[in-house]
Amino acid sequence: MPHASSLRDFSTDPKRLAVLSLLALLVGAASAVVAKLLLLLIGLITHLAYFGTLTGTLVQPDPHHLGPIAIAIPVLGGLAVGLIAKFATDKIRGHGIPEAIAAILEGDSIVQARVAFWKPIASAITIGTGGPFGAEGPIIMTGGAFGSLFAQYLHLSSLERRTLLVAGAAGGMSATFGAPIASVLIAVELLLFEWRPRSFVPVAVASFVAALLRVPLIGAQPPFVATGAHDASIALVPWAVAVGLAGGVVSMVMTKLVYLVEDGYDKLPLHWMWWPAIGGLVVGLGGWIVPAALGVGYPTIASMVNGQLALSLVVGIMLVKIPIWVASLSSGTSGGVLAPLLMIGAAVGTLCALAIPGHDGGLWAIVGMAALMGGTMRAPFMGTLFALETTHAWSLAPDVFAACVAATAFTVVFVPRSILTEKLARRGMHVAREYAVHPLELIDVAAVMRPADGERPTHAIGVRDKVREAANAMAERGVTAMAVLDERGEWVGTLSADALLDAWRLGMRGESERRRVRRLRAALPAIR
Repeated sequence: MPHASSLRDFSTDPKRLAVLSLLALLVGAASAVVAKLLLLLIGLITHLAYFGTLTGTLVQPDPHHLGPIAIAIPVLGGLAVGLIAKFATDKIRGHGIPEAIAAILEGDSIVQARVAFWKPIASAITIGTGGPFGAEGPIIMTGGAFGSLFAQYLHLSSLERRTLLVAGAAGGMSATFGAPIASVLIAVELLLFEWRPRSFVPVAVASFVAALLRVPLIGAQPPFVATGAHDASIALVPWAVAVGLAGGVVSMVMTKLVYLVEDGYDKLPLHWMWWPAIGGLVVGLGGWIVPAALGVGYPTIASMVNGQLALSLVVGIMLVKIPIWVASLSSGTSGGVLAPLLMIGAAVGTLCALAIPGHDGGLWAIVGMAALMGGTMRAPFMGTLFALETTHAWSLAPDVFAACVAATAFTVVFVPRSILTEKLARRGMHVAREYAVHPLELIDVAAVMRPADGERPTHAIGVRDKVREAANAMAERGVTAMAVLDERGEWVGTLSADALLDAWRLGMRGESERRRVRRLRAALPAIR
């Protein structure tokens, strides 16, 4: 047995943790600057395209200011993005988070320098010309690209590159929304693929540094602060669950529509370079009908959170925002999904408030936007903290979390893959979102290896043993995995408690007692 002093709860090298945290501080600072520059670029393009002025502040696009010719502005923006994707790098296509996941899982956390340069430019053109996206997706990808490039320059390991890539992504989101905790949680729930201090701590450092620098660069006020007090109580949780389920339904419809329309683009007799321009035409027509559906939409979301938006406009947003977002996102243009989810979710909550006692539209707009975000991204903790940090409606925490859990449960059951992982699955990449400690990390080597004197390992079963015997042995010894030995006493694999449960679920209920471990291993190839 190893001496107790050599055992640690976490496999973290304190020196490397300190070094990575220091590097993450620099990455977080750079991410805040990148976020500021991207927001300025979006504002500049919006002012030039719709108002003919040179100003960098974010403003709502107004096609009516120019007249019907403004319908062509998103088309020209889409054409510019298509040309960049064709002749510069096609890695700019998409909304950022799936591309970051792909870089982590397939690209060894390596992002090319040209992606870091062209991604924010293409995104700023898309959003500035009216694209119905938020800046957060591109900022996540751009911040992640900077973190990856920094790690590559320093010749860090693959794991350390991943940590700095995710630190940059979290820093970018934190600087954009002023939500440092939610930014860490999106990293944990979507990007890190582990829960270890070696990566979690540096990501948190980057996120909070970016949030601190946001104050002088962008401002201290989060974008959707709720100015009014809401009468929240635990008695509202059942209504919150109902709003969460409604958000889950909308999420399911939106996810399926995105990939249905994407399949439609694939059938067009045109090169994909032209698709963003086609999506831009839909955006231009929809924006002419409901201008509030264009652009990042942060002021519109804030108005719904504070119950200040007319009901007719909320309905218009629901009817227009979803189609133009689907048409544009499916075209392969560059833009984020978080802000559209927030706007549509807030509209869902506002409409649900009509049937809820009290009719507090602002309260249910907050719950709705959290539910749609948490359910669509399959990240309920991130969705909850994001809504609370950006609105400061802390009293709604139980209701917001209940809605996020309900929406997540609905989408997990009825939507096999999220809007993020479906894109990757179509490229042949399976992303497992369930994380657990490997069974072999929970037991000592001495318990499963054969001692020198030839005795049988303490936690072992033979290939001729019955499944029930294996289950009883696990229960009696308090272990979750056992070594499997052949007739000669040689190790041939590991049988886990999860594998036994899977066998039960695979229809072996009626005969599991008679099945031997050898047949169980044949039925479950995952047992090694």
